[in-house]
Amino acid sequence: MLFEIPNNKYLHFADVTTVFVPKFLLVEAQKIVLLKISCIMNKQLLLIGALLAICITAEAQKPDTVRVRVHYKFTQVRDTADRAHPYTENMVLLVGKTASVYKSYDGLMADEQFRKAYIKAAANSPDGHMEINRSGAGLRPQYYQYPNAQKLLMKDYVFVTEYLIAGPMPVIDWKISGDTTIFGGLHCQKAAGHFKGRDYIVWFCPDLPLHTGPWKLNGLPGVIVDARDTKNEVIFQFDGVEKAIFAEVKPIVGADVAEKDIPPILRGLDDNPNIIAPPVRAIKATQNEYDKLKAGMQKNPNALAQGLAVANGASEQGDHVITKGAPGGPAKNVNPIELPEKK
Repeated sequence: MLFEIPNNKYLHFADVTTVFVPKFLLVEAQKIVLLKISCIMNKQLLLIGALLAICITAEAQKPDTVRVRVHYKFTQVRDTADRAHPYTENMVLLVGKTASVYKSYDGLMADEQFRKAYIKAAANSPDGHMEINRSGAGLRPQYYQYPNAQKLLMKDYVFVTEYLIAGPMPVIDWKISGDTTIFGGLHCQKAAGHFKGRDYIVWFCPDLPLHTGPWKLNGLPGVIVDARDTKNEVIFQFDGVEKAIFAEVKPIVGADVAEKDIPPILRGLDDNPNIIAPPVRAIKATQNEYDKLKAGMQKNPNALAQGLAVANGASEQGDHVITKGAPGGPAKNVNPIELPEKK
């Protein structure tokens, strides 16, 4: 059998370009060639995988346009000894083509009122000091879901500082039944699943194909429009659906003002309500770092507030605005939405 290996220092003869090679050497040479080809292919596959990961990450961060708004009446029994007085809040899920964001609708309305009050007070305050009631404003957690990338982002506040915590989309083992019903003209199907210590019964709409839902609920072939746990302690009650039509937001702060010079109390009020995109100004933190901040806030809120004010380079007086009131629900919450799993 003939086998030619040109320019090989081990099997090269000056006067001969083709040589006879024993069969066992031929087999070994073939193994070497195949091994080199395999290594090249593995490197190419790794490169392709890395490029795909980059593309998926870029897709996850790409702003999406709101197409549908699903409204919910959220109810949570935070004190099992006082079930007659649960915590309630109006919420909304903004659904795009590839992403969604779940946020407080009451907070959005409070933000709009605060915008109007701030603009009016600023026009009538020659010294720059204003007293504005921001009780109930939208400093609440928001959840961004990217089903295609299996990515979940949570935006939350520690006082008026925004934090962005990234993690994977929770995996829920849903059992889809054949039961159907209609919510607000949407044809929906029933499913059941266990998540974070609770058993949930949900209804999803296959006509809204994004695999998303309120809060962290996800993973069904359609938008979850109604969900509740079997004890009726956590309820995301369907409260309407509409196509997204938003009025244009006129910025409070001029485009020539640098981000660092915008008072923290005003940040976020100029966000485009037509777009689903996590805030670029938020401080990225791990879940562990965020948990430590929240624990510190509960233990010594005044000290943490002063530290954050120094870190932001501004205080309430320095921002030329004084606020009254604080957002959020009742302090007592002995029955959190996420329960420890039973062992």
